[in-house]
Amino acid sequence: MTDLSRYIDHTLLSPAASETDIRKLCEEAWVHQFKAVCVAPSYVGYTVEMFEFCPVKIEIATVVGFPLGYSTTETKIFEAQNALANGATELDVVMNVSRFKSMAYLSIREELRQLAEIAHNGNALLKVIIETAYLDSFELYTACEICAESKIDFVKTSTGFGAKGAEIETVKKMRSILPPEIKIKASGGIKTRQQALAFIEAGADRIGTSSGVAILTEG
Repeated sequence: MTDLSRYIDHTLLSPAASETDIRKLCEEAWVHQFKAVCVAPSYVGYTVEMFEFCPVKIEIATVVGFPLGYSTTETKIFEAQNALANGATELDVVMNVSRFKSMAYLSIREELRQLAEIAHNGNALLKVIIETAYLDSFELYTACEICAESKIDFVKTSTGFGAKGAEIETVKKMRSILPPEIKIKASGGIKTRQQALAFIEAGADRIGTSSGVAILTEG
């Protein structure tokens, strides 16, 4: 039986989330032993404090260039370094889809390569959000290839703020394109246990969701 809790990045990225909401998120992650929590950059330090005495290792993820991805490389580098300094152990960075659509593939690859190096030097993982809702089949293939060449750790489907979230067939395609060492995080619109299990079966190694407790406690 799949231990779903260790697949879930328990996520709260609402712009209206309060410190009380983040505390609740951390308490739920502690109780259910989720793999990670994903919080806004301004809450990374607070989240580190929440898990100071947690007996189970829970990764602390935050976002970079979120949710649109078109900040400059220098801005993303600062965000990544700042997040690591505050205690983040995983970085979910949004690919610059605007530049990607302009076929600036070399600059995209160089940006991701630099961010991967920064993350790995800080003993952290880099997940790249390619926002699959905006990509056709060729672009999906190209984005996955660029990610593989950049030596990142995960390719992530969606921010949850785009036109649509994760889709099973897209995750299957991503798994067929990416080398085995690069993992997949499915996110956006995953709210039920059945959906989570289907995405794992399709090839996802992580599930990004704000419905983690509901998924685990579903009858």
